[in-house]
Amino acid sequence: MSPGLDLRTGARLLFQGDSITDCGRSPRDEEVPPNTGLGAGYPLILSSQLLERLPAKRLECFNRGISGNRIVDLYARWRIDAIKLRPDIISILIGVNDTWHAFKRDNGVEVDRYEQIFRLLLDYTRAQLPETRLVLLEPFALLTGEVQAEWIAEMKLRQEIVARLAGDFSAIFVPLQKPFEIAAADTGPTYWLHDGVHPTPAGHALIARAWLRATGLGEA
Repeated sequence: MSPGLDLRTGARLLFQGDSITDCGRSPRDEEVPPNTGLGAGYPLILSSQLLERLPAKRLECFNRGISGNRIVDLYARWRIDAIKLRPDIISILIGVNDTWHAFKRDNGVEVDRYEQIFRLLLDYTRAQLPETRLVLLEPFALLTGEVQAEWIAEMKLRQEIVARLAGDFSAIFVPLQKPFEIAAADTGPTYWLHDGVHPTPAGHALIARAWLRATGLGEA
């Protein structure tokens, strides 16, 4: 099991991914200072909690998620939106669009290619930023709204890939599928994911809680 995060003073924390991470952050063509323009989702919740609890650490939090991204899109912009920032911690949530776009737009990323490109991205990161800690979030979906039944088996394969990559790169793995399923058993899925993919405020809070637990920065 990968050890939890140890935040040094002045540590830079970068959140990367698709619309679930983006969540209305500042426009892409603007240079925003750290701890601003974080959007309305889990990066804001996490950053707010860490900044409030650890003011002496003077953390710098950035959100570079972009709505609609697949793993190929993330890889294409990785130098400018990740390596160039030289973060101490990179948190990545990517994968649902690789399936969604396959079924809805015939423009997804096949499961084996998803793993290949994700591995290339992590290899590149390790080569350029050998001391940077990685946090890999499990992609998730619930059977409601936009999500079709045939998505579920493919999403499971992607989830297995992310868990495997976390092990291979000594990254922290944040499980999310099971927590969403457990939560939805009592309330129904749309309370947490309004279309089966995009979190509600409660869903973003669930992600933030799981992230803090997995990284050792929150409750056990």
